Amino acid sequence: MFSKLARGLARTRENLAASIRGVLGGGALDEASVEDLEATLLAADLGPTLTDELIEAVRKSARGSDGEEIRESMRRTLREALPDVDAGSAGERRPRVVFVVGVNGGGKTTTVGKLAALERAAGRRVVVVAADTFRAAAIDQLERWTERAGVELIKQKEGSDPAAVVFDALQSVRKREVDTVLVDTAGRLHTKVNLMAELSKLARVASREVPGAPHEVLLIVDATTGQNGLTQAEEFTRAAELTGVVLTKLDGTAKGGVALAIHRALGLPIRYVGVGEGTDDLLPFDPDAFVEGLLG
Repeated sequence: MFSKLARGLARTRENLAASIRGVLGGGALDEASVEDLEATLLAADLGPTLTDELIEAVRKSARGSDGEEIRESMRRTLREALPDVDAGSAGERRPRVVFVVGVNGGGKTTTVGKLAALERAAGRRVVVVAADTFRAAAIDQLERWTERAGVELIKQKEGSDPAAVVFDALQSVRKREVDTVLVDTAGRLHTKVNLMAELSKLARVASREVPGAPHEVLLIVDATTGQNGLTQAEEFTRAAELTGVVLTKLDGTAKGGVALAIHRALGLPIRYVGVGEGTDDLLPFDPDAFVEGLLG
């Protein structure tokens, strides 16, 4: 898992490496190098607050310290900015209903398929619900992913009412021994008020059929969008009670620091990170491995 995460963070780490070497190059602290490091941290989308804290840590550690102590100070600051591992609110209730939400193109449907594979590998009986009935071929895409994961898909025809799909699916699984229900919701722009309101409707329908549902609402954030991902997260918190974030496409960007910015700004735990296209390329978030992957 660590090697996969390290590869996923390679582009972010490579950009940081040169700046860090400039600061740790020995001798007196070079102000120009510190400014270069600050610019690189901002470009990696760690956000201004955390960047300021890291630069302050570098300045303090540089007084009479060697390069490794400076690096360790950065490592501590980054680690303190992340939560401990949070597996989510699995609890004892079955089925556990998980909504997966996000904007169009963020990798939401792909992530549902990968989550289904993870759940099945853990020995749980999984049902996926195709509640994205608007996007052309969304159901077909999800069907391919559920076949790869080896799990059941509940679907209706394209254009069906998403609330009706969720209602019928939860009615069905209540009669069976199902552990996890993953609901793939329609992608929606965070600026579209009516679509965001629909999330609340889906949650009300789910709670009537399964007490406490949805037990998890995971927001998919495309890491390549950088700080725009933080804006999306802020808007989605107004429409749904988010319980965590899944950061996708981490392997395709140098903006991997957005994970820290989202947690710092909203307090949302990072549940998983996507580092590739394979079924097994969705990794449970490990804050220690993430920091090591950033700094090397």
